[in-house]
Amino acid sequence: MYNCVELKRITHAHMELKQIIKSSAFRELLIFSGLLGVALIVSTLISDMTFATSLISSDDNISAISGATGGEGDIKSLAKTILNFFLGFLGFVATVMVIYGGVLYVTSAGNEENVQKAKKILMYAVVGIVIILISFALINTILGAGLGGASTTTTG
Repeated sequence: MYNCVELKRITHAHMELKQIIKSSAFRELLIFSGLLGVALIVSTLISDMTFATSLISSDDNISAISGATGGEGDIKSLAKTILNFFLGFLGFVATVMVIYGGVLYVTSAGNEENVQKAKKILMYAVVGIVIILISFALINTILGAGLGGASTTTTG
């Protein structure tokens, strides 16, 4: 049986664990871990050639598929295009949040609650932009390596 000191220690440890689980850092870590797991599963599926070849049958018209997907003829380049579009949209949303946070900060007129809210919005938006840029670099490096390098065109 537990004595009174052990029960207090267990109760205190239980309360600390509840605070950790309720903390935003733990939630962010959990979300990041989940997204990383999904990214690993998707990259494994994309890199598995049997999966990629099962998506296209010999009856498919490759030129029609390429035309319908914006000129992308294989699954990796299509995935890269879709992910880049998604990251571009998230970048736009983060930029709008920076503007909103800045306007809220300027119009707070010394109201400490609005100043803190604006600072929090700005901080999270900047962190979001950094994460988006890192994701953009990783996606283009990983999927670009599978496509034989980045597809760049030079004019001049």
